[in-house]
Amino acid sequence: MPQHYPTYHQILVLGAGESGTGAALLAQKHGMNVLVSDTGHIKPTYKKLLATYQIPYEESGHTITAVQQADLIVVSPGIPAHAKVFSMVRPETPIISEIEFASWFTNAHITAVTGSNGKTTTALLTGHIMRQAGLDVCVAGNVGNSFAAELTNTDHEYFVLELSSFQLDRIQTFKPHIAILTNITPDHLDYYNNDFQAYADSKMRITLNQGKQDALIYCADDAVIDNQLNKATVAAKTYPFTINNSLPGEGAYIHQNELHINISNTHFSMTIEELALQGKHNLYNSLAAGMAARLIDIRKESLKASLSNYQNVEHRLEYVANVHGVAYYNDSKATNVNATWYALESFDGPIVWIAGGQDKGNDYTMLLPLVRQKVKAIVCLGKDNRPIHEAFSNIVPTIVDTISADQAVLAASLLAKKNDIVLLSPACASFDLFENFEERGNLFKAAVRSL
Repeated sequence: MPQHYPTYHQILVLGAGESGTGAALLAQKHGMNVLVSDTGHIKPTYKKLLATYQIPYEESGHTITAVQQADLIVVSPGIPAHAKVFSMVRPETPIISEIEFASWFTNAHITAVTGSNGKTTTALLTGHIMRQAGLDVCVAGNVGNSFAAELTNTDHEYFVLELSSFQLDRIQTFKPHIAILTNITPDHLDYYNNDFQAYADSKMRITLNQGKQDALIYCADDAVIDNQLNKATVAAKTYPFTINNSLPGEGAYIHQNELHINISNTHFSMTIEELALQGKHNLYNSLAAGMAARLIDIRKESLKASLSNYQNVEHRLEYVANVHGVAYYNDSKATNVNATWYALESFDGPIVWIAGGQDKGNDYTMLLPLVRQKVKAIVCLGKDNRPIHEAFSNIVPTIVDTISADQAVLAASLLAKKNDIVLLSPACASFDLFENFEERGNLFKAAVRSL
């Protein structure tokens, strides 16, 4: 049975993408009047869906009548707090996120995952472990379908939700039973007016409503998380994970080439060679997902099998092909500097690095040592590549500009020699040239395969 929620007569959903359309469908399913409003053109897929269910919508701008008639506003992620539409909202009208709204309609056990990097892999791996153990689980949120869209179709006993900072910004009562915080590094600073603290505070909202019976799993190697936890009042029981040190109490760690998880006086271990996901960054993901699994009493044998047989997420350090002795990797999902650091750190080089796109206020300083050590050439893939030229022209002799995946792959193939690596790991958003990082990655793979 869904939780109790207030009665609203007219709901306005801002944004008609995956999140907004899902919220509108869920509102209608529960007998609420709803209108969808978007500042841009609604994509045909979502417009058709709204029309099929006879949900009214407006596009190319929000009308003041629609905004002021609403007694509840549900905001899609990515609409900034300073957007003009909010100046039209009546002071008494609550404004919530789609995640908050959807949570009203389920009593499922929720595991929520956030962080600057690793959250998609961790969420999908956690869902895989639960599914392999025979649980009724659905992975949604910032990966796959929206939380609301999934609840429109059917409820589940378990949800694993990948959550962005945007989705956490407007929660009020949303409370995961298990929260996972993978890391906090600079990302989306353009959205947060270049205020890193505001971004970090958004990430910490994942534990805002948790009680002492809930769990917060966090990376103990992340200095920003450590600082945030020292400042915050966290009611949940905390479970650290680390790859640097053994832990005396409950938590998860790597020691002598083995993964260890200690929960409730029980110990789980397996060698890191047995893990399906290899690489330093994936050790973190496996530790976090494994700890979540043990907290809901998934058997050790099942957990070990799942951590051994998981298939990696598309567009995240995805091996594409070997062409004329050159290995091509698709890491299009690396939309910030920290994600690209993990990618560069994973290879020994020499690397022809394809980078660029819509810069989000990036500081490339942390990449300089790795780039100096491993990168022989940079192929820029974006409309404005000046930040990359400015950051790396003194240490990389060859930097070329391209404006399509085909051009980038061709340029990289001419620069690479046998035993080199061509790595697409942009460190930037894709929106200057592509619909999203998936399209960028798919076009990259198609170009590689046509060489």
